[in-house]
Amino acid sequence: MDLVLEVTESKALTGAALEHIRGDAFMPDEERGHAESAVKEDEAEALAYLIDPFDLLSEVPGVDLAQASWSTEPVEYDPESMEWDLDEEDGPFGGDGPSEGDDEDEDDEDGPDAADPAGAPDRAGNR
Repeated sequence: MDLVLEVTESKALTGAALEHIRGDAFMPDEERGHAESAVKEDEAEALAYLIDPFDLLSEVPGVDLAQASWSTEPVEYDPESMEWDLDEEDGPFGGDGPSEGDDEDEDDEDGPDAADPAGAPDRAGNR
């Protein structure tokens, strides 16, 4: 699962994280200095101090969070670009394969295995 968000007010995010760090009575002073520096340098660090992924998912039935990590990557947002079409489905497994409505094999008179007589398995392991 990827979560893409836009930081619209970097100073507000950083300020809230610094306030949270300063108000944490259980954080050792040496860690507090390191945390404040990290938050000032990286918005992902600021977000990590404000949102606990384990708390975020604790109420979701059937889900156990094994690991969470944070990273940032600056990107140029172009609302006209197809890669930002968030309404478009990626297919049943989120991959790049054909999705519902694609007619990849419909015009193939010999069937999907005609090019490979050995009948190699597809992505799902089916022959």
